[in-house]
Amino acid sequence: MNIHKITRYLLMLCTFTFLTLTAKGQDGEPLRLAVAGVSHGHLWEVISRLDRGDFKIVGVAEKDDYLREHNGLRDKLDPNLFYADLGEMLDKTHPEAVIVYEPIYDHLRVVEACAPRGIHVMVEKPLAVNNEHATRMASLAREKNILLLTNYETTWYNTNHEAFRLIDSGAIGKIDRINVYDGHQGPFEINCGKEFTDWLTDPVLNGGGAVIDFGCYGANLATRLMKDEKPLSVYAVLRQNKPNLYPKVDDDATIIVEYPSATVQIMGSWCWPMGRKDMHIYGDKGYIYQDTPKEMRIYTNGKEHQEIAPSLNAPYNDSFYFLKAAVRKEIDVPPTDLSSLENNLMVVRILDAAIQSAKSKAVIQLF
Repeated sequence: MNIHKITRYLLMLCTFTFLTLTAKGQDGEPLRLAVAGVSHGHLWEVISRLDRGDFKIVGVAEKDDYLREHNGLRDKLDPNLFYADLGEMLDKTHPEAVIVYEPIYDHLRVVEACAPRGIHVMVEKPLAVNNEHATRMASLAREKNILLLTNYETTWYNTNHEAFRLIDSGAIGKIDRINVYDGHQGPFEINCGKEFTDWLTDPVLNGGGAVIDFGCYGANLATRLMKDEKPLSVYAVLRQNKPNLYPKVDDDATIIVEYPSATVQIMGSWCWPMGRKDMHIYGDKGYIYQDTPKEMRIYTNGKEHQEIAPSLNAPYNDSFYFLKAAVRKEIDVPPTDLSSLENNLMVVRILDAAIQSAKSKAVIQLF
């Protein structure tokens, strides 16, 4: 074997070793992970990563008898790992963390079960259905010293983090307006499963319609972008453009969040003609258009140019890598992080105010 082949072999071996350590963590042990609920359409996030090696599913709790027997995890895990009772599952399987794929209303119930047992929790967005639930969850998490994280698809977008870096560097000057666009044609229109839409379109179990489902993304990103500034007020218009399909909840939400130095307009909808999760950020020296997870347009010095955002490094590129690193104390989760409890308490406060505003047709003062 010549020197070039040896060099290539060593490089491949080093790359494989690095990727393996990245996936499994420094100690090489997969995270002991349990799943609470299987009705959420994002359950595929677990299924698609099962063989990766960074976590091991030690238990699944689902109170609905039919769903417990019929779900995407059932054929991939030992049937003995499935439980009807959450508490029993936690006590018998001893997970390090629980990921939640239940109705948003049940996030509180899961935290009430996990926190006293010292088990960390990551919920799918948003944190809670309302301020009352969010406050109770935060109190439990802080009292019992557990992580309570919230997962958003957009947290792992390269372009969002490149936008943060550019703004921090002063590339577009002082931010004065942010427009956030999120949504799709509608959960029925894109063929979400019945187990998901049964609660996604319920005003109690989901907390609302599009305002909760997609308004949360903009509130999450705005809270990060505005840093230490607190929103002064919220005004919202919630519409039912398709009452025949969504008679109980809004399907289109426009939320105006006023900050001391900027206006944020959040447009979350089940009425877009296409799926979208993009954002326009305007400063006094330029703008950033986050078009896709990888593509962005930046306007500075009188010219616009396109850019492919650099890839994020593990564990900041994937919710499960991030969860494991945080649980194992390999990284800290600062209050400014998109997944943090502090950020997501503000998200729920904004959404709660938006719902109040739409009902009262008035501006809701926050601070």
